[in-house]
Amino acid sequence: MKGLRTVQRSGFDKTLLVAALALVVIGIVMVFSASGVMAGIRYHQSLHFLIQQAAGAAVGLVLAVVIMSLRKPLFLNPAVIYGLLAVTVFLLALCYATPAFRNANRWVVIAGVRFQPSELAKIGLVLFLAPYLERHKERLNSPRTLILPLAVSAVLTLLILFEPNQSTALIMAGLTGLMLFLAGVRLRHLAVLAVAAAVFFGVQVARAGYTKGRVNEFLSSEKDFRGPSWQPYQAKLAVGAGGLLGVSLGQSTQKLFIPEPHTDFIFAILAEETGLMGGLVILGFFLLFTWRGLLIALRTPDPAHKMVAAGLTILIAFQALANISIVLGIAPVTGLPLPFVSFGRSSLLCNFLALGILLNISKRKGDNGVRV
Repeated sequence: MKGLRTVQRSGFDKTLLVAALALVVIGIVMVFSASGVMAGIRYHQSLHFLIQQAAGAAVGLVLAVVIMSLRKPLFLNPAVIYGLLAVTVFLLALCYATPAFRNANRWVVIAGVRFQPSELAKIGLVLFLAPYLERHKERLNSPRTLILPLAVSAVLTLLILFEPNQSTALIMAGLTGLMLFLAGVRLRHLAVLAVAAAVFFGVQVARAGYTKGRVNEFLSSEKDFRGPSWQPYQAKLAVGAGGLLGVSLGQSTQKLFIPEPHTDFIFAILAEETGLMGGLVILGFFLLFTWRGLLIALRTPDPAHKMVAAGLTILIAFQALANISIVLGIAPVTGLPLPFVSFGRSSLLCNFLALGILLNISKRKGDNGVRV
């Protein structure tokens, strides 16, 4: 890690941290607003989801601070990386031995807490690919060099795909392509991989009835608003009802009609209660987070850190864009949460893990003493 030997105390990117924490605070408020009625009916405790989200945020913040404070970038230590991959593969495999939840094998229960390993797989893939591709940059376009990263990506992607979780599997494939591109793999090689991936996922979509139905419903000019289009239709009604300033916090009516309004469709409730201005504030914080994350990637002199920072930043930014696009009805429905905002401890903890890594990289200085 030549060029990144020194760490400046308290020299982390405070703007990035503020943007992330603002999203988390907004998320906690909106989780309570969106879930209070439902939680009262299900658990006889309106604060049920609020307490869980706040607890997840507290644990996540501690995790981010610990990682940010590391003097050595242990997150790129081979033992840590391969250990993380091994644990992730084990947990993904364990999902298949765990009773299905909502007709899918996406979760494991650890110490009484449900955890989704696919969220950890995204981080693990970035941390594995960045140093590997940097170490082999002289032979990057050799098939022998690409076999291992493609095999690791394929194992993780297939385990996630057959849970089933096609949206996250697609993200894993896209993340692999992004990291290969950042590392400098030739475009013609990437094109071949992209075509192969498109054919494979096209076949999977055609075979998976629920996914095919969502895509067909999205493309169809005649929507079934009592069937597959119910949720996106109610989300658009919520966004439209919000107007410029919203109907005020806690006053959403569409949260009574959207299934699980505190998770993937929380942006719809936010837009209804805070209006266009509230939606723009959320977008502003995500843009700020993306700008600072990419700035960290551009300024760090170490290529592996550069790829890690860019990969994690783009991953979070893409998921935010995809989630908001789904709520606005310009993309088919998938199960992607809104980073830092949607209810979900697995997603929240892994977002904080990514944040801690980005802040750690932002603290590092080159040998010339210039902070990056």
